[in-house]
Amino acid sequence: MGDVAVGARSGQGGEEHRGRPAESVDPAADRAEPFVSDTRAVEDGAVSEDPTKPGGQGPGDPPAQPKKQPRSFWKELPILIGIALVLALLIKTFLVQAFSIPSDSMQNTLQQGDRVLVDKLTPWFGSEPERGEVVVFHDPDNWLAGEPTPDPNALQKVLSWIGLMPSAEEKDLIKRVVGVGGDTIECKGTGPLTVNGMALNEPYVYPGNTPCSQDDQGGQFKVEVPAGHIWVMGDHRQNSRDSRYNQADKNHGMVPVDKVVGRAVVIAWPVNRWNNLPVPDTFDQPGLDPSSSSAAALTVAPQGLALAGAVPLVLWRRRRHNGAAEARAHTAG
Repeated sequence: MGDVAVGARSGQGGEEHRGRPAESVDPAADRAEPFVSDTRAVEDGAVSEDPTKPGGQGPGDPPAQPKKQPRSFWKELPILIGIALVLALLIKTFLVQAFSIPSDSMQNTLQQGDRVLVDKLTPWFGSEPERGEVVVFHDPDNWLAGEPTPDPNALQKVLSWIGLMPSAEEKDLIKRVVGVGGDTIECKGTGPLTVNGMALNEPYVYPGNTPCSQDDQGGQFKVEVPAGHIWVMGDHRQNSRDSRYNQADKNHGMVPVDKVVGRAVVIAWPVNRWNNLPVPDTFDQPGLDPSSSSAAALTVAPQGLALAGAVPLVLWRRRRHNGAAEARAHTAG
C-alpha cells in the first residue's frame, strides 16, 4: 500500500522517496509556490531594476539623459540685447523711425520738441507722397544752410543709431505736401492758395497767418510741379523757409520724391500731445486732381464701347432665333 501511495505522486522526488513510508513526505511542501524575496531579477549574472517600480527602466528603454540646467539670466541678457538691437535696426530701416521737430515752421500742427513717427514702409512699395500729407525729407539743396548743427552726446548717438532718436548727421526737414507732379500751384496777395485753380480751405495754417505771404522773396508765385517732385510749405506760413523761398536752387524749390523719407503719421511725444496726422479734407475736394475728368472719360468710354459692340450681337442672335422658329413651323405644316 505504501508503495502505491508513493508511486501516485507526480514524480517530484519520486525516486528519492520510493520505498519510504508515505507519511514521511509533507504534502504541503509539494503544494507550496516558490517565493521570491527580492524584487530584482538575476539573469545571466546581470542585475536589472524591476520595470514595475516607479523610475525603473525596462530592457528596451533608452539610457536616461542627465537633466540640463537652465541658462543663467546674466548669460541670456547679452543675447536678448542683441536681438532687441537687430529688431530696432530693422524697424528703423524698413518700418518706422522717430524724428524730433526742431523749429516752429509747422505750428500749430507740430510744436518744437514734438516727436513724430514716420512711416518708412509704404515708399518701399512704390507709394509716393500725396497732397496734404506731412512728410520728412532729406535736404534737397542746402535748404538748411546756416542752421546750427547739433552736437549729440554718446547716449544720443546710440539712441539715434538704433532709431529711437533722429540722427544728427542727417539733415532732414518736415513740411506739408501742397502739390505733386502735374499740379499748378499759385499764390496771389494774401491768398487763398490755389491748386489747379481750386482754392484751398486751410484751417491748419497758424492763427494770424495768411495762406500766402506778400513779399518779393518768393511769397508770390505760380509754379508747375514736374513729375517725380513735390511742392511743400510749412503750416506757419510767415515763419517757414520752404519751397517758396528756395526757387533759386537746382530743383527750383521742388523736392525730388526720392528725397522723401516717409510720411509723419502720429505725434508720439509728449504724451499730452498724442495725435494722428490725417490729410485735411480740403485736399479731397472734387476737381482738385487735373486728371480726374480724363479718368472719368476713360471710365465711361469702355462702357460705351461695350454697349455699342453688344447691340449687333443681340440683333444677330434674335434674327437667328426667329429664322429657326420659322423653319420649324414650315416643317410642321
